Parts: sequence; C-alpha cells; structure tokens
Amino acid sequence: MPTEQEYDAAALLASPVRRFLVELIEASAADSPQGLTAAEVAPQADLHVTTVRFHLDQLVAAGVLEAEFVRPGTAGRPRKVYRRAPARSAPGPEPLKLLTTLLTEAMTASVHGERLTPYEAGRRWAREHLADHPERTPADSAGAWLGRVGEVIDVLEGWGYQPEVSTSDGGRSARVELTDCPFLDLARDNQAVVCGVHRGLIAESMAMSGEADAHVALEPFVTETRCRAHIRTDTPFKSS
Repeated sequence: MPTEQEYDAAALLASPVRRFLVELIEASAADSPQGLTAAEVAPQADLHVTTVRFHLDQLVAAGVLEAEFVRPGTAGRPRKVYRRAPARSAPGPEPLKLLTTLLTEAMTASVHGERLTPYEAGRRWAREHLADHPERTPADSAGAWLGRVGEVIDVLEGWGYQPEVSTSDGGRSARVELTDCPFLDLARDNQAVVCGVHRGLIAESMAMSGEADAHVALEPFVTETRCRAHIRTDTPFKSS
C-alpha cells in the first residue's frame, strides 16, 4: 500500500498551482542547479511570496521537493532554496526479466495457436502474481478510489517506474505520470508491445482491486522520457 507520504504527494499534486510550481523549479534546474528561492519563484507564478513558500514547504514535507539553506557568498544571510527531490534509484534487472518473461509467453502462445496479445499477457501476469479482492465493490468515494489507484502505483514501482499521480473530475480520474520508463529504448521500437503489456497490467490490477469497470488508456511519449496513464471510473461517488 502507498505510504502516508505518497498519499500526501498525490493529494498535493492534484492542485494545478502546486504542479505549476514544481514545473517551474524543474525547468530552472539547468540554469539554477542549487534551486530557487520562494522569492524567485513568486513572480513567475504570479503569486505572493508567502503563498509560494507555504506551497513549497508542503511539497518538501511530502517528498516532492527538497530544500536547503545556502549562502550567496562569503557573507550574507543564508537563502532557502527549493529543488526537485532526486529520483529513486534505478531499477535492477528484475523489471526487464518480468517483461522478457511476458513477451516470451506471448510468443510461445502464438506458436501453439493460443491468442495472447501483449495486453492479455499483462493481464495474465497480474492475475498470477497479485492478490485478488473478490469481496470488494467499486470505490464509492474519491479517497477510496485513490487508494485503489495507489495499489496500482505500488505494482508499477515494482516494475521499475517512478509514478506521479494527480486527480481530476472530482477524484474520478487519475493521471499517472510514468517517468524514465525502464523499457524506454524497447518502447521506442516496439511501442504497441510494451504499452500493450503495461495497459493490461494496469487494467487487471484495477480489476483485482474491485474496479473491473475502470477505463485505462496509455499516452506514450508525452515527452522524450515520460509516458502517461489515464485511469477513470464511472461509478457514482456518495455525496459528501
């Protein structure tokens, strides 16, 4: 299950303002590797510096950003600068082994006349390796829905991804940013295969958590190193 910090990060990044602040800091990394102060970010965001500092400190507490005090030179008061928190360590060979096994199974099935698409291969892996929750009914609140999505995030992290989640449509839709895909080079040459496997993995993971009717779509290469998954539910939530 996601940690409390991961839930905090997902909730904070659901805010367009906070996502924009993170994007500003990320965009400045090449010119300002130490980071930016709240006073430097505020004019770019068209917000008061106190408001910016409040948001940035919350993002630090959730592990999205990191902060430190640096001196501008030999004299002067230290400045608190913010920068993107470092990415988690690169995955080992296990994710590649998982994908290789699935692709081998798909090819073997085709040889023997069984129809096993990459999408179905991803679903099969989930059925064979993840815990099923047959007693669960579809989530009836935004918080419960985010918890189901969080379980899929755990699976994706095990595959070597570094997912970042934001929500929209009153919590019914989750956008999962998949940065630095461990299969990036393979996906560039075999997009349908790699994306098919991962769409099946996400869809079946949601189904096994009680969300069999969740809509799953993948948006490959929104940037050179980032893909995006969209997960949506049509189940009505209870009124608050």
